[in-house]
Amino acid sequence: MRHPRTFAVTAALGLALAGFGAIPATAATPSSAPASAAHYTAAGKHSAANDQAFYDAVMKSVAKKRAANPLAASVTVYYSTANAPSFTSQISQAAQIWNSSVQNVRLAQSNSGADFQYYEGDDPQNGSYASTDGHGNGYIFLDYSQNQQYYSVRVVAHETGHVLGLPDHYSGPCSELMSGGGPGTSCRNAYPNSTEKSRVNSLWRNGLASAVKPAA
Repeated sequence: MRHPRTFAVTAALGLALAGFGAIPATAATPSSAPASAAHYTAAGKHSAANDQAFYDAVMKSVAKKRAANPLAASVTVYYSTANAPSFTSQISQAAQIWNSSVQNVRLAQSNSGADFQYYEGDDPQNGSYASTDGHGNGYIFLDYSQNQQYYSVRVVAHETGHVLGLPDHYSGPCSELMSGGGPGTSCRNAYPNSTEKSRVNSLWRNGLASAVKPAA
C-alpha cells in the first residue's frame, strides 16, 4: 500500500513517475501505486513514453544537484529508512552495491531532510515499486510478500536503480539488474551490469548540460 503525500515540490515541477519518487518526510504510507510507477515485476502500465518522461525528470534532478555544487566530484543523494525498519539491512546493502559500482553519484543515509524515502507494507496488487518527481526526491515501496518471494537485496537495488535514472527491462537476463523479476524467483544477482553502470555514470556526469540547455 502507499502513503498519501503532499507532493508540494512535485506539484510545482510536474510529477514524472517511472519507478521512484520524492515524498515529504511528514507523509504517511502510500495506499496505492501511481499508474505510471515502475514495478519490480511487469505489473501496472509500462511504456516507452513513460520511460522517457522518467529519464527527462532525472536529468532535471542531475541539473539541480550539479548546479548546487558544481565542483563536487560526485552528486550525493540522501535516503531515509525511517519508514522501512524491516529492510534497513537490505537497503544498506543496496546502497553499498551502487556506491561500489558507480562514481558520479553517491547514496547516503539521512533520516532528516532526505531526498527520497523507503516504505514497507502489503500491496499484493502492485508489489514493490518506485516513483520520482525528477528532482532527486521520491519514494520506494517495498512489499513484504514480494521481498520474501524474490531475493530482497535485488528488489531494493533494482528499485533504487530507478532513482538513478535506469528504466525497467523485464526481458533481460538475471545479470541485468533492471530486468527485475523477469528472470524469476531464483535470480539472486543484485549488481548492475557494465552497461547499467556506464549509463548511470554518464547520466550523472553529463546530465547537467543536456538538462539546462536552452530550448530551441
